[in-house]
Amino acid sequence: MAMASATASVTGVCLAAKRAARPLASCDSAVKHAALEAIAAALELRTDEVLQANAQDMELAREADIGAALIDRLRLDSERVAGIAHAVRQVAALPDPVGEVIEGRRLANGLELRKVRVPLGVIAVVYEARPNVTIDAAALCLKSGNAVVLRGSSAARNSNAVLAEIAAEAAVAAGLPEGCVGLVSGGGHEELAELSRQSATVDLIIPRGGERLKEALQQSATVPVIYAASGNCHVYVDAAADLEQAEAIVVNAKVQRPGVCNAAETLLVHEAVAERFLPRVLGALDAAGVRLRADERTRALAGRGLAPEPAGEEDWASEYLELTLAVRVVDSVEEAIEHVGQYGSGHSEAIVTRDTAAARAFQRGVDAACVYVNASTRFTDGGEFGMGAEIGNSTQKLHARGPIGLRELCTFKYLVEGDGQIRL
Repeated sequence: MAMASATASVTGVCLAAKRAARPLASCDSAVKHAALEAIAAALELRTDEVLQANAQDMELAREADIGAALIDRLRLDSERVAGIAHAVRQVAALPDPVGEVIEGRRLANGLELRKVRVPLGVIAVVYEARPNVTIDAAALCLKSGNAVVLRGSSAARNSNAVLAEIAAEAAVAAGLPEGCVGLVSGGGHEELAELSRQSATVDLIIPRGGERLKEALQQSATVPVIYAASGNCHVYVDAAADLEQAEAIVVNAKVQRPGVCNAAETLLVHEAVAERFLPRVLGALDAAGVRLRADERTRALAGRGLAPEPAGEEDWASEYLELTLAVRVVDSVEEAIEHVGQYGSGHSEAIVTRDTAAARAFQRGVDAACVYVNASTRFTDGGEFGMGAEIGNSTQKLHARGPIGLRELCTFKYLVEGDGQIRL
């Protein structure tokens, strides 16, 4: 069978991936391209099978009352499956990162040195209630020459099993090695801990999920981890903002898809425009169904018919992942930067302003993977950045930061060519 079955041991799946990693690393670009095209075509052909499995997961999720945000992430329909297949084709069309020369030079001793991009080897992707990640991760890992071990949550068990089977069978039929796509069952904490300790076979773990998943891995992992973690994102409306533009940005950042990590969770407004701006933006947010939690100055300026709830300390630190927004008035761009520094998660932050100095201060002062000027935080996404699908958004600083695409799934090695040189 092309895919390691859900009943196979974690060690067995990882060993199969390790065996596949070496031949996969040297696979020709054309073979990888054909494999991704085959996966996309198989998804379209077997859409009904995918939706049937997803319907089982959705029924169980509603019975378990897992929450609106996770339900939204879990749900698949024909349009979403078509979108996943389209994303695979976008990845297939991207340049192959493997073998790319990052830099090259001739040393004084005559040695020719090239720094060349190469696959990491075996990448384990751990994710919660996002069946699309099964295919996104497989496509990105295979395109970048890596074997992938997938570990989804139990909430998406049926969806993930079908999707991983489709990806593995199509990839192997197109010429990629057996074991290049493996799935572990999405069991309990013991299984996650076992996967996180597979340092002999797994080169990197990328988790996509909340803080609980991050904490669980921090306690047990011996394999290196890139955390695609939470997004407590802010929009700051400066004194020099175009208020019509600011309203559109704030509403989009909060409302367009609230259950994702690049949605805004806090709105900061400069006191110089608060009296003019807050009634209009809070009214628009309220009309869109957003629950508002605000500091005292915001509540005093909210406008007729609006009564935001008082915000507590926990609200500034919350990633709501729903139609709830914390709102605060600040006295300066420096105070906005300080607030973001205290409560932000390093994901995506935005300033709306026509003041170049304020924009530059925000860009320099905010420590996050993505800092926006006059644009919504919702653009932090591999597809939007022209990277194809992504595995997640890294909120840490080493190796990969922001959207994790093809190049972020590679490392490099130095190729050095000489003509008999010896070191004296």
